[in-house]
Amino acid sequence: MTVHLVGAGPGDPELLTVKAARLLATADVVVHDALVDKAVLALVPPHVELIDVGKRPGRPVPQEMITALLVELGHQHQNVVRLKGGDPYVFGRGGEEALGLVEAGVAFDVVPGVTSAIAAPALGGVPVTHRGLAAAVTVVTGHRRHGEEEDTDWEALARVDGTIVVLMGVAERASIAHRLIEAGRSPETPVAVVERAASAGQRVAIFGVAAQRSRKVIERPAGVASAQEQPSGLVLRHRIIRQISAENNQLRKRATVLAVP
Repeated sequence: MTVHLVGAGPGDPELLTVKAARLLATADVVVHDALVDKAVLALVPPHVELIDVGKRPGRPVPQEMITALLVELGHQHQNVVRLKGGDPYVFGRGGEEALGLVEAGVAFDVVPGVTSAIAAPALGGVPVTHRGLAAAVTVVTGHRRHGEEEDTDWEALARVDGTIVVLMGVAERASIAHRLIEAGRSPETPVAVVERAASAGQRVAIFGVAAQRSRKVIERPAGVASAQEQPSGLVLRHRIIRQISAENNQLRKRATVLAVP
């Protein structure tokens, strides 16, 4: 009896690992997040139970409840797949679930997935590292629960000469941009926002960090869902974006530019 913590990748089922696809085909039950694409879930045989534990606005699922469910299922079934968008250990809370399984004596393994922190920029035409432009990349979360203290040192990040990848950063973009600029980042620092990466609806916007400070961009372009429905966005900040977008016109051919102020 094993619980498999499986990364579903950024969305496109063709970006699943071979092992992830095999486990989905042989699972007894699949416990999945809201970010897992429907095309990935379609790979699960019809007779297999799908349990949606995705955290959505107005319908939060406590992490403790999810972990307890995995423990219960792990005692009942031979192969339980815990399917998470991206990689289980990159802001997926897979580590917490692993600890809960260990404490309960339930066997588990981890199947890494392609994280959107790397895949989304690449699919949008932006490499997170580039010789002579970005020798480092930092991945942080832009999401925090109401009332929680900020645990990201944006001032320190502003001093790092590398690409900053912000996952789930759309809602807090104005605050993030303000703190980076106040800490010394140039207001002209180029920013790319990738929405619905690795899907048919993928869209990319490129503009300056100052535009995010004023929240003038990505408020609600035509075709974008409302605040409660809009999926998490990925934000990148570095001068590499300006050069890549200037040298590679294919970026605009592959994705609709939402705004370039």
